[in-house]
Amino acid sequence: MININSHASQPKHDWRQEFKRLEGAYAPATLRGYFTDVQKFTNWCGAQGLQPFPAEVTTVCEFVTAQGVDLRPDSVRRCLCAIRKIHHLLRLPDPTTDEDVNLAMRRLKRAKLGRPRQAKGMTRAHLERCLEVQPDSPWGLRNRALLSLGFDLLTRRSELVALMTDDLEFRQDGTLRVIIRRGKTDPFGMGRIGFTSRRSAQLVGEWLAWRGDTIAPLFCGIYRGKAINRSLETTKVKLIVKGAAAAAGLPPEEVEAFSSHSLRVGAAQELLRAGFDTAAIMRAGGWKSTNVLARYLEYAEHNVWEAQ
Repeated sequence: MININSHASQPKHDWRQEFKRLEGAYAPATLRGYFTDVQKFTNWCGAQGLQPFPAEVTTVCEFVTAQGVDLRPDSVRRCLCAIRKIHHLLRLPDPTTDEDVNLAMRRLKRAKLGRPRQAKGMTRAHLERCLEVQPDSPWGLRNRALLSLGFDLLTRRSELVALMTDDLEFRQDGTLRVIIRRGKTDPFGMGRIGFTSRRSAQLVGEWLAWRGDTIAPLFCGIYRGKAINRSLETTKVKLIVKGAAAAAGLPPEEVEAFSSHSLRVGAAQELLRAGFDTAAIMRAGGWKSTNVLARYLEYAEHNVWEAQ
């Protein structure tokens, strides 16, 4: 929970107090992002002797320019979203919709031309190597199951650690049917259905056989060789991916490029190379926008003329 009462003196427009109204309507990660970005804006305004609420258009434009020195355009755009949200909560005129703010953002994007950064995709070949080097231990059992399942389901890290044992159904054909109940583009928990390979089903089965059936989260922590009834933190997924890549002997620059998103990116690229169409890939990964999917597939090593 974010401490919104940490300041003794309350300003005329108490944005921290109004911020409480967002709780329960947005994911905790979204709330943390909003809070951090609004705090950044108010701190900047304080240093400049400017009023943050209601903010003048010129103030927002100057903020965009100042933040653009160190931040990427997408990060500045996220700050604008937070500023807009707080103005709406305070029922104040929204300065971010002014054309001058739009022009300031366009200048920033043109001044910082460059390809967007993306996590390196963990391809099937990478995954095979990462699975092979996992130790013969409880941690190895868990990590093999997590890596293989995350790849098959094209999950984000938050989706992967949120899986519960009851979300899995072992099918007669040796695969798994999985309910992914909530994701970044599914804030109301409508859920999506995913299916896995036989290998993932086997690895998950081996992990569950060791872990036992008294723990609710599918992937839990391990303390002194015993499973604990608590979901893994999202940050742990990144450590597992990078640790597996390093143990597989991949070059340091490749290990550095991997992240918790690499499973999702790599699986999407593999589906493209396998000849699946956009609709099938979007369904597998729960994408709502073809534009977002296109960014995932941009770096796929896929030569459409290879068979010619």
